[in-house]
Amino acid sequence: MTALASGPLDGITTLVTGAGRGLGRGIAAALAAGGADVILVSRSSREIEEAAGQIRRRGGRGRAVTCDVSDSDRFAAVLDETGPVDVLVNNAGTNVPQTFCEVDGATFDRILDLNLRAAYFATQAVVRQMMARGSGGSIINVSSQMGRIGAANRSVYCASKHALEGMTKALAVELGPRGIRVNAVAPTYVETPMTASFLADPEFRTDALQRIPLGRLGSVEDVAEAVVFLASPAASFITGTSLLIDGGYTAQ
Repeated sequence: MTALASGPLDGITTLVTGAGRGLGRGIAAALAAGGADVILVSRSSREIEEAAGQIRRRGGRGRAVTCDVSDSDRFAAVLDETGPVDVLVNNAGTNVPQTFCEVDGATFDRILDLNLRAAYFATQAVVRQMMARGSGGSIINVSSQMGRIGAANRSVYCASKHALEGMTKALAVELGPRGIRVNAVAPTYVETPMTASFLADPEFRTDALQRIPLGRLGSVEDVAEAVVFLASPAASFITGTSLLIDGGYTAQ
């Protein structure tokens, strides 16, 4: 992916959480290729420095900032350091597949804290900044097809993503009059470090593929290009929506 001399995101500063690997890294690269100045945030310094360096080697603009996004005070301080943000991509997330009766309080809190609470308060910090500038902006939440359906062994993950979908709609209504758009992308199974362990199970993988009418798993690029679209002026009249990137999984 080569950075463009001029692209749809020229002059736009974007911040991507969980940008060190998987979807976050791909999203950051695609935003940079579209012309955006990208701030990559992750708790892993090595991973985001590597990802930001790769963006710069391709001619893009990438800055790495080490921060655990679940620490809302630290994240607010990061915003003071980075300056204005036009687009926030809430990508940081986790999943621990377990049967309902196996789930303990620590696992429940870990998933909800990162998938929902961190996104909520990161958005709050960025929106406060946007409102102070009166500039409008865009929030893009990385949800999941599991925010629309249920699945065995994913009760907490589904709960977190259903909540994120509801938050997206509520904030779109509340923030629209301030010129701030709030949308989500909802991918099917995508091969990333987070999904590697259960996609390595041949039975699980076969079942997943049989449920996707287009006959393949999602790619990081499928999701990243959808985020670029929602961040761009081409989506200027789109808010409160969740774009399914699922190959038809939820259509059945």
